[in-house]
Amino acid sequence: MAKLYFHYSTMNAGKSTVLLQAAHNYRERGMVPYLLTAKLDNRAGDGRIASRIGIGEPAETFATDDDLFAKIAARLEQGPVACIFVDEAQFLTEAQVWQLARAVDDLAVPIMCFGLRVDFRGKLFPGSATLLALADEMREVRTICHCGRKATMVVRQDEEGQILLDGAQVQIGGNETYVSLCRRHWRDAVGDR
Repeated sequence: MAKLYFHYSTMNAGKSTVLLQAAHNYRERGMVPYLLTAKLDNRAGDGRIASRIGIGEPAETFATDDDLFAKIAARLEQGPVACIFVDEAQFLTEAQVWQLARAVDDLAVPIMCFGLRVDFRGKLFPGSATLLALADEMREVRTICHCGRKATMVVRQDEEGQILLDGAQVQIGGNETYVSLCRRHWRDAVGDR
């Protein structure tokens, strides 16, 4: 039975690595995965999912105005797909998460989404909030804070390493921009909001 999965965490937990490994496992067994990633995040190149440890694969991209049900249905018309993998799922819109749920239900294809749960202000991303509401199964991909505790939050910093408290929810960046922290150290960093 097909399900909608949400694998979530903070920055630098290895979500893309887990996604790429799972897609590799499908291929090893002669099955075809279909990889999607947000057009918005092109740090690894346009239409590419990459991990900090150096592995990567090409993927189709989605923009916020794409109908993902239609995109998936069109791909399935080209041949069977064993599983759909969506990277950067926090950038999905609420409507797109519903489209993914419809694809699971009506097209009987499993979909595994990987993304951030919260932004640098401790607020849910709209795509993540909807995935938390609709996913059949959720799994946390864990990483650690500098203190050794589980990191569940992230801070955004400027070029000088100063913590930013305001700004747009979406700003593409990596280790130079974001630091994963446990809730206690996040509260310390942002002034105990």
